[in-house]
Amino acid sequence: MFLVLSIVFMLMRLLPVDTYFEGRSDTMSEEVKQAILNELGLLDPLPEQLFNFWRKLILEGDLGKSVMIRKNVPCVDIIIPKIGYSFQFGIIALIIQQVVGLSLGVLMARSKGKIADTLGNLYVLLINALPEAVYFLGIQLYVSTLLALPMLFNPADWTSRILPIICLSLGGIASNAMWMRRYMVDQMNMDYIRLARAKGMTSRQVAFRHVMRNAFIPMAQSLPTSILFTISGSLYVESLFSIPGLGGLLIQAIQRQDNTLVQAMVLLYSAISVSGLLLGDIAMMICDPRIRLVKKGEGR
Repeated sequence: MFLVLSIVFMLMRLLPVDTYFEGRSDTMSEEVKQAILNELGLLDPLPEQLFNFWRKLILEGDLGKSVMIRKNVPCVDIIIPKIGYSFQFGIIALIIQQVVGLSLGVLMARSKGKIADTLGNLYVLLINALPEAVYFLGIQLYVSTLLALPMLFNPADWTSRILPIICLSLGGIASNAMWMRRYMVDQMNMDYIRLARAKGMTSRQVAFRHVMRNAFIPMAQSLPTSILFTISGSLYVESLFSIPGLGGLLIQAIQRQDNTLVQAMVLLYSAISVSGLLLGDIAMMICDPRIRLVKKGEGR
């Protein structure tokens, strides 16, 4: 988190300074420009700026105030209202990803080589091969017309939530289906599965009691990260559908070079990433008793 935030801090200050003048640079004198930059602390040496930033953050817990989007408003006060929008879209998309994706993966694994498996693999291939921008725009332009749905988000119209949720769900469904199929197929070839079948267990019993349970263990590691990132908002989807969530706010802050707001949001996303990795390791340990974070007499 320290490295990521420090790098972003320095990169933001290497960008051209014209944005800070809000399109009035041609009419401003050099003295006025220097006064604005000095007020923002951008004339200090870069190491000094970075030191002051970390000093305020660590000692005072101060994330700073917005300098462009909502001047002199604390970044925390800008971010918190946006979390609700990202959460409501993300949690619905997450449920759809898990239910539909895992079910599709199980269906593909149990019908390996058949029509359901072929169609499922075609869907996974298309989603992974096409850039997200392509099918997101296609959904916004054509599916909205076909189904008579709003192209942009409107808080007063619940139908305007349908297309963004679909866009947020497609990639997760494909990923969950692909990995669940792969792990289930691997487990089906294990000796213990052959033993279970030799004991007279039906294919359904083998699939649900043994195969699915063991196939889910490797996926448990990425599940917390997926949950946290999904509910924290999608940069592209929220910007595309004009959703006032965290993702759209970060794009807007970068475009307008609101340094303090960008730093606050990068800190948030970095914390999400690190927390997701830690929770993923813990989730694997819970799902499989054989896994330990630290074992006596051995390394990690």
